[in-house]
Amino acid sequence: MLGDGALEEAKVPLLNDLASAAKLIAKQDDENQSLSTRVWIESKKLWQIVGPAIFSRLASYSMVVITQAFAGHLGDLELAAISISNNVIIGFNLGLLLGMASALETLCGQAFGAKKYYMLGVYMQRSWIVLFLCCVLLVPLYLFASPLLNLLGQPKDVAELSGDVAMWMIPLHFSFAFQFPLQRFLQSQLKNMVIAWVSLGAFLVHVLVSWLFVYRLQLGVIGTAVTLNFSWWVLVFGLFAYSVCGGCPLTWTGFSIEAFSGLWEFTKLSAASGVMLCLENWYYRTLILMTGNLQNAKIAVDALSICMTINGWEVMIPFAFFAGTGVRVANELGAGNGRGAKFATTVSVLTSIVIGLFFWLLIFLFHDQLALIFTTSKPVFKEVSKLSLLLAFTVLLNSVQPILSGVAVGSGWQSYVAYINLGCYYLIGVPLGFLMGWVFHLGVMGIWAGMIFGGTAIQTLILAIITMRCDWDKEAEKAWMHVRKWEEQSRSD
Repeated sequence: MLGDGALEEAKVPLLNDLASAAKLIAKQDDENQSLSTRVWIESKKLWQIVGPAIFSRLASYSMVVITQAFAGHLGDLELAAISISNNVIIGFNLGLLLGMASALETLCGQAFGAKKYYMLGVYMQRSWIVLFLCCVLLVPLYLFASPLLNLLGQPKDVAELSGDVAMWMIPLHFSFAFQFPLQRFLQSQLKNMVIAWVSLGAFLVHVLVSWLFVYRLQLGVIGTAVTLNFSWWVLVFGLFAYSVCGGCPLTWTGFSIEAFSGLWEFTKLSAASGVMLCLENWYYRTLILMTGNLQNAKIAVDALSICMTINGWEVMIPFAFFAGTGVRVANELGAGNGRGAKFATTVSVLTSIVIGLFFWLLIFLFHDQLALIFTTSKPVFKEVSKLSLLLAFTVLLNSVQPILSGVAVGSGWQSYVAYINLGCYYLIGVPLGFLMGWVFHLGVMGIWAGMIFGGTAIQTLILAIITMRCDWDKEAEKAWMHVRKWEEQSRSD
């Protein structure tokens, strides 16, 4: 009988043979199809994910915008409180939790490609446990929001009301721990239309509840906060009901004790994913904080906020490509098809660049009219027009950078990319922005330009080089063995 060591050694050639067979089959399929046919087939697979992802992300983003709009009709103080609670308190947590949940894009995507379907449900349950515990650790940010905002220099009345609002948003905070893993669980199985329909339902509920709580029941700014709690939990229960009530018979086999095994390894990958994405998420919040410390900052901050809002709407498209690319790359690598992962990356990047060029041109053509939606102030108009050049290049860079980050997530490179993000964004981008903004007296344009070309552009270039130099066949073999390792670990525990 073979010992454990001999057994493990015997498995390696077998796994390599299986990966080689998958690679040979994929190569033969590619040779039997023309390039245009392959592009068409890959584009259909990509848009099956990206199309619904764009809709669901826009619906979720619009819920926050609607909440701020209702709060704005209550008064300036209420609008400031909701905006700060959303952008500072929730924004900080959202970036971290969203990033941690993206570990499922690697694990579920590769397991689905390898046809280890039941593991998707186990991975999702592990993610619920890890994210819930993380939410518990982050609760003090909500409990002590008022003194924290006072420490950051916010006016006392704004800080106090923001703290009250943040307390009422704790249920929303805990909804992230369940909603983000559910979304990635379904996304990895290409069940994106389900996410889109549930998002539409939650959006319609949000509009109705916002009107009811604010205008009919007159619950004030606390009412606007409660509407977000209600709508996001509608998302959670909608996705959960579909997943466990027969919508995913292969991947959901019930609650499992296996979810409690391998939690430390899972936590490490989730933490790496969280750091990778939250470093990006916090970067542009740093830009607004730096701008707020300029002399005569009011107009600069107003103009920059308008540009960031426009960028926020448009970036939902690249974020959808981020999700689509991560799933497609993970699926192909999990199936042992390195060539397929490389081709999926190429198609996704080129498609997103074409869309980015369209919006880049649109901003150039209408640069002097962008602020019409938000303000009638002539100084702000003028400042937005000046900043539109940087907005256009930010949009263009965003058409590439999130897709390359999606490749990293699909391939499991999160820990490496976290270091790249830290170096590019905070060791190069922020100091360069400070240098151009204050030392060279270029104001908000200098800060933004330094952070774009010093941080985002360099990070994009590095990720592009890594992707182009990647040995995709080797990555496919690693993914194949990785899936088997996690499966065996779960069974042994």
